[in-house]
Amino acid sequence: MKYRPPSWVFDLAPVVLAALDTWLSARHATPVEFGTAAIASLALLLRRFFPLTVLAITVPSLVISQSVLPAVFALYTVALHHRNRWLLTGCGTVVALGYAIPWPPMLEVSHDDVLVGVIYAVMAAAAPIFLGRLRRTSTELASRLDEIEQAREHERLLIEQTTLARERTQLAREMHDVVSHQVSLIAVSAGALQVGAPDPGTKAAASTIRELSVTTLDELRHMVTLLRASGSGPTELTPQPTIAELDRLVETSGITAELHGELPADLGAPQQRAIYRTIQEALTNARKHAPGAKVKVHIGHSADRLAVTVENGRPTHPTVRLPSAQHGLVGLRERAELLGGTFEAGPTDSGGYRVHLRLPTGED
Repeated sequence: MKYRPPSWVFDLAPVVLAALDTWLSARHATPVEFGTAAIASLALLLRRFFPLTVLAITVPSLVISQSVLPAVFALYTVALHHRNRWLLTGCGTVVALGYAIPWPPMLEVSHDDVLVGVIYAVMAAAAPIFLGRLRRTSTELASRLDEIEQAREHERLLIEQTTLARERTQLAREMHDVVSHQVSLIAVSAGALQVGAPDPGTKAAASTIRELSVTTLDELRHMVTLLRASGSGPTELTPQPTIAELDRLVETSGITAELHGELPADLGAPQQRAIYRTIQEALTNARKHAPGAKVKVHIGHSADRLAVTVENGRPTHPTVRLPSAQHGLVGLRERAELLGGTFEAGPTDSGGYRVHLRLPTGED
């Protein structure tokens, strides 16, 4: 891990540099020039909290005493904290004019001096803005890449757990439909043999086979229950897929999301899982593809229908396009169709994205 100096070092360094520049030029400065430069240097201590105000304080120093460093550091901070281009253009223009126009005004200035002054003024204003924007973009990109990596790891774990759950469900179905059926036939046949056997030995053997078959059926039912429930316990990444956990799912989604409405508490397990997985997938997609956007989750029901709508707005932070096969949305559509419902997903007119699920109220 690379060593990173504490934050107070970065806060104090511009103040020290500006104060050193003021002290070195103090022998040629008037009290007014020295005072404005000193005030501008000290104001840099507050540049992270009030960047625009500090920039306004440093401009008089730039005009009166030609102290450039305080205004440069203040303009850099403004570019770091604000992304409005018109605001940055205006601040840069003020700094450039303050640098280029001397005070008091000089009556006789050569063309070469004017040209050199304009060049230096543009550089003094443009350089801190470009560096501030570069630093802001770099920080946002690093944060976005970290979020994408976390989301991909989150999605990978979900895919693994979904695959395991599907395999367990398939195995449980095979055991229930095939093995249990055959053991039941054995128990019925043993019962018939026990009733119609001509001798006591055969009856006793048939009774034993029937009792063992019944015990085996109970064990199979228990194993099927365990297989279907295995892996569905609540964890940090995969909460229990029921509507009782929707509030926690929205709160821990890592984005700005709101949940509105309510659903009947006596919904069947298939409906609850479908609703939970739809909201979970929509929140994950919003986090990956619409960073900074607000998400609204609406749930409700009527006499014969359940409805879930998840809609996010336009992203407010830079997005990084990632390859996607849309398997998550395909799985949600298949799940809805198996339950006799419908699933729709697509962009909105405002530049966001909407997911809509409709299910019948009855259990499948």
